[in-house]
Amino acid sequence: MTTTTLAVLVPLLPFLGALAGLLLGRTAPGFARPLAVLPTLASLALAATVTARQGGGAPVDAATELTPTGSVPIELALHIDGFAALTAVVVATVATCVQIYSTGYLRDDPRYPSYAALVSLFTSAMLLVVYTGDLMVLLVGWEVMGICSYFLVGHYWETPEARAASLKAFLVTKLGDVPFLIGLFALAADTGSFRITRILGAVADGGIDHPTLIALLLLAGVAGKSAQFPLHTWLPDAMAGPTPVSALIHAATMVAAGVYFVARLLPLFEASQAAMTVLAVMAAVTMTGSAVAALAQDDIKRVLAYSTIGQLGYMTGALAVADRGAAVFHLLSHGAFKALLFLAAGVIIHAAGTNSLAAMSRMSHLRDRVPDAYWTMTVALLALAAIPPFSGFFSKEAVLGVAEHVVTGHTEHAPAAAGWIVLLAGLLTALLTAAYATRLWLLAFRGSGTEAPDHGRQPLTMTTALWVLAVPSLAFGGFAFRVLPDWFDGQDLTPTLTTSVLGTGVALVGGIVTYATWRHTTAHAARVPLGAVAAHPEGDAGQVEAEAIASHEPAYGDVAYAADPSDPGRLLLGRLHRHAAVGFHLDAVYSALFVRPVRAGASLVRFLDREVVDTYVRGAGTLPRWLGAAVRRAQTGNLQTYVSALLAGTVVLAVAAVLVATGA
Repeated sequence: MTTTTLAVLVPLLPFLGALAGLLLGRTAPGFARPLAVLPTLASLALAATVTARQGGGAPVDAATELTPTGSVPIELALHIDGFAALTAVVVATVATCVQIYSTGYLRDDPRYPSYAALVSLFTSAMLLVVYTGDLMVLLVGWEVMGICSYFLVGHYWETPEARAASLKAFLVTKLGDVPFLIGLFALAADTGSFRITRILGAVADGGIDHPTLIALLLLAGVAGKSAQFPLHTWLPDAMAGPTPVSALIHAATMVAAGVYFVARLLPLFEASQAAMTVLAVMAAVTMTGSAVAALAQDDIKRVLAYSTIGQLGYMTGALAVADRGAAVFHLLSHGAFKALLFLAAGVIIHAAGTNSLAAMSRMSHLRDRVPDAYWTMTVALLALAAIPPFSGFFSKEAVLGVAEHVVTGHTEHAPAAAGWIVLLAGLLTALLTAAYATRLWLLAFRGSGTEAPDHGRQPLTMTTALWVLAVPSLAFGGFAFRVLPDWFDGQDLTPTLTTSVLGTGVALVGGIVTYATWRHTTAHAARVPLGAVAAHPEGDAGQVEAEAIASHEPAYGDVAYAADPSDPGRLLLGRLHRHAAVGFHLDAVYSALFVRPVRAGASLVRFLDREVVDTYVRGAGTLPRWLGAAVRRAQTGNLQTYVSALLAGTVVLAVAAVLVATGA
């Protein structure tokens, strides 16, 4: 087969698997698992083959016009360069691990067939976004991911938390998609095409009339899809979905799409210094604010959610200093260790069995009960904290390194202000990231919470997925920064001495201070009971999570947290802790600025419709109704009444005729 044919099959196979799963899931549930795993696994093999054939060389381009439009053509186009080839492999790898993991995690879930089919569709949509060379086709995958996230986050739809989270995710991302769509149309109007290669050619020739306006419109959609400030609030609440869904959304799909989109069209954003500065500020606020919020969360999945927001901030920060190589490098590295963190969290949820889903304040003695999760999560947390030689160190240092180059004037592709903003915010976030990663590890595996019943060993499919993802989390960065420049336009990704020392130094400081604070609080805090822990029968981990959400203990939305006296986050943040735990009240601000005015407007419209419009309609029908009633009463059916009326009418007419004649 040609490379083009193989590339077409990469997103097509998961789509066909999803279609077959939806059609056969109820009638033949035994086929659900093969239809979930095999197409995705085959897609991974084909994506790896496409990557080997592309080899980091010239892009693979192919196109055919979808249908005549009479103006800007829409084409089924492929554009596979080194970025696309490697990203597709990571997407397919994470999706395969999620599908395999889910066969054990949701083994007793009656809705598993539809869940697995939606995961396959989600994967297909992201692969379409990665491979396509036409922005309208990209938009199709972009929106399909949005609707898949709505259904998957709301998988446990019986609970109000899941329903609210799915609706919030859908509405917030759509809020960004409206200006995003306008930006795409404006871009096509300036360039006369939706083809990415033609758009980049027009940018190089100076053919974009309104680069700042278009870039800012597109950034709104990126902020919503990739959960960047100020449209990031949907992502922590999306943890109400099954944990494997969280791994897929955070590591390889949905949130990665926005970063990948900007990387594809980076020359367009470079054409506007204002847009690059806005991108840098957005990245800085996102990464630092989310890191502080992560340090205050009690639920392990919310910690990881805010962590994802922060790491995406690093990626957008790299893009803000005009280096898509560093951004995509961190995207690939983050995909491996963040998927591992979420899947390990799913194992911990099963082992802890807490009513509040994954409250770290209630965990106790988990190290010996979940050794696979313990060791693999330790690897992933070290990668997250950017400790060498784990993968996160190399990719994060690539981001800090390019920011330093901008500051020192080694590149003129981005304003110096953007370099300073990204560099300083990145170093501060490195300190905070190591702090909350250390806190998570201490509370989850060395906590003093209430002992939960032992639910037995996890299925082999779950633990296998953990170890598969542990390999790139440990070893990917060590060779990637030497190999990837050949795939990433020759851009150097070697860590620089200055940022390596600074980044690693502040990370070690953050980890050591957090550990010392934990030892201090543990030694001096009184042991207080933190509540009973619900016992769940051994079996489906997804059922444990569903029951946890259904318990209605605060875990999502307006976050409440257990008063754990050994939590170092409380001492480190002080008075800021209460505000950080609820995301700095952004949901309350949005409620006051948008939700309440919309509801008030809806109430006003309802009042006007009921009291004004309906009154007019009712009044317009009153007079005919009265006339009809009068006529109806005249029809008595009594012959004498009719004759009397006839005679009376005759007399009246006769009198009238005489009067008229007399007057004449």
